[in-house]
Amino acid sequence: MSETTVFDFETRSLDGAPMPLAVHRGKVLLIVNTASKCGFTPQYAGLEALQQRFAARGFSVIGFPCNQFGAQEPGTAAEIGAFCEKNYGVSFPLSEKIEVNGEHAHPLYRHLTSAAPGVLGTEAIKWNFTKFLVDPQGRVIRRYAPTSAPESIAGDIEDELKAAGK
Repeated sequence: MSETTVFDFETRSLDGAPMPLAVHRGKVLLIVNTASKCGFTPQYAGLEALQQRFAARGFSVIGFPCNQFGAQEPGTAAEIGAFCEKNYGVSFPLSEKIEVNGEHAHPLYRHLTSAAPGVLGTEAIKWNFTKFLVDPQGRVIRRYAPTSAPESIAGDIEDELKAAGK
């Protein structure tokens, strides 16, 4: 049996269209649970900067809006999309709003948290803007805390792109 990878999962985009992660096969990904009304929300600017810097080399950020932490993503899909575009110029893909913890956690997040547990081996996502770096084969390489600024991850992205010959 083959190993499960990030590319085995599918969600829906903010506009409701199917969003199979397999379309990103061969890319380095940074998967992030996001929120529009969080103290870390300004990280959208840093995430977009990473997208602009590395996209041409086979990289993408993918945002997963989530309302599980302090109800900090209360908006509709249209409101979330408009907020991200207007305030941060977000060009990277955003999924529909999902849950990342608990009984209704999206299967992708169950996979991510199992593959890269957090501090002391805990699998639960602690807050918005937890980040997962994924290699071009869909394997989870590393988990970053919400406090990790996007620019602090640039070196790791560069290393993954170089390792992939990009």
